[in-house]
Amino acid sequence: MEVASRFEAHEVDLHGHRAIYRVAGSGPTVVLIHGMINSSRHWQPVAEKLAGSYRVVAPDLIGHGDSATPRGDYSLGAHAATIRDLLTSIGIERATIVGHSLGGGVAMQFFYQFPQRTERLVLISSGGLGREVSPLLRAAALPGVSPLLRLAAQRQLVDAIDAAGGQLRARGSAKGIYLEAIARALRPLQESGARRAFLQTLRSVIDMHGQHVSATDRLYLLGDMATLIVWGERDRTIPIEHGRAAHDAIPRCRFETLPRAAHFPHLEDPDGLATVLADFLATTAPVRIDDSEWAAVIAQQAKSRLRAVA
Repeated sequence: MEVASRFEAHEVDLHGHRAIYRVAGSGPTVVLIHGMINSSRHWQPVAEKLAGSYRVVAPDLIGHGDSATPRGDYSLGAHAATIRDLLTSIGIERATIVGHSLGGGVAMQFFYQFPQRTERLVLISSGGLGREVSPLLRAAALPGVSPLLRLAAQRQLVDAIDAAGGQLRARGSAKGIYLEAIARALRPLQESGARRAFLQTLRSVIDMHGQHVSATDRLYLLGDMATLIVWGERDRTIPIEHGRAAHDAIPRCRFETLPRAAHFPHLEDPDGLATVLADFLATTAPVRIDDSEWAAVIAQQAKSRLRAVA
């Protein structure tokens, strides 16, 4: 495979559907998985800073960015399997897996399904670590929201929200960052296929009560995995307490916060995030897990639970 020196887009056909990914740099592979309604493009500032030492691969999840928006399965497991197939198709066997928000849930699912392919795991403002989530996302998961979403995504309204956010941010108001994030989320939803894919993805992990998919019962599986959790200190979408609790539950896990960032550290503080990622990559060794080790971890946990019940 020819490695691009810049963050260039490539296309592969996966099971009859267009899958887009972007590549920069050369060296050990780092996979960057974006969150809901984001795309691989949003990783560019971070990818370019890592590209001097690593081969950075950032896919557009199916239903997001420039990838296809078919009717189908938008669960975390389906996204993880698609990334496995994408990496296989371009000749990548193992990688450090980095996920933001929904992408954090996908990254954890990738590790759970394909531990032999995972060298390190990085979770950035990750979903799947607690029930609480912003009221806006809970409301978007309600039945009958599709027509409202179509109205909210109209170009003129999105431009107005974005402009208002920029003005508030220039005045030093944190509300400006929040409004800009809303505009960024709404802009891709002007296409009906993207709206459908968004709602299917959202409802696979969130309902009116919050996140209904949790990885907390399987965090023990990360005992031997080099793991980093990063959170924006101004995050109002997913509470930073989720990251702290996961850090406490995962042995040898690192936890870093970024004071300048809210829920999108790769956009709000890409330099800070890239510095944290580069340090983690440079100071940890890639992990190799085989089937026998995986079976032993699960068996040991089962024995511990039986002893606790007894």
